Amino acid sequence: MKILALCVGNPERLAGKSYKTGIFKQSVNGAVMIDAEGLVGDAICNRKHHGGVDQAIYVEGSLTLDWWSKELGRPYEPGTFGENLVISGLDNRDVAVGDRFTSGDLILEATACRIPCATFAARMTDPKFVNAIPWRPAPASTAASSAAALPRPEWRSSISSFQAKR
Repeated sequence: MKILALCVGNPERLAGKSYKTGIFKQSVNGAVMIDAEGLVGDAICNRKHHGGVDQAIYVEGSLTLDWWSKELGRPYEPGTFGENLVISGLDNRDVAVGDRFTSGDLILEATACRIPCATFAARMTDPKFVNAIPWRPAPASTAASSAAALPRPEWRSSISSFQAKR
């Protein structure tokens, strides 16, 4: 497995909304620092429901993105779903809570599945999108996709490739 994309976002306002969000992620080139709160420089605007040590990084598999592209009939660029990492050859259905991804000194542990929110629905410009996810055999609906950086808050690393371990 290799990292296909590292994605970070800046605070931006969604059309028709009064709040800012960090869901608009863009791929970046080069190393990105990671600490216990996620990718350094990535905007997380609603910390009540997003981010933190148990949801530090949102991981998406390339096979999952391919599935969504085919299902919805359009290509999706890395970062479209608000993910921080896109990993080649990964299907989110194959990831379980507790699975670990390592790269050098960095260890990421899967902590939870994606729970789509109203901001995600607005990002996708379809208020029914979030409700449709649990009823489709979508990879992201049943798989772990949030990850925590281990082992301690003051620890930092940069990443360039992963090896999955279960």
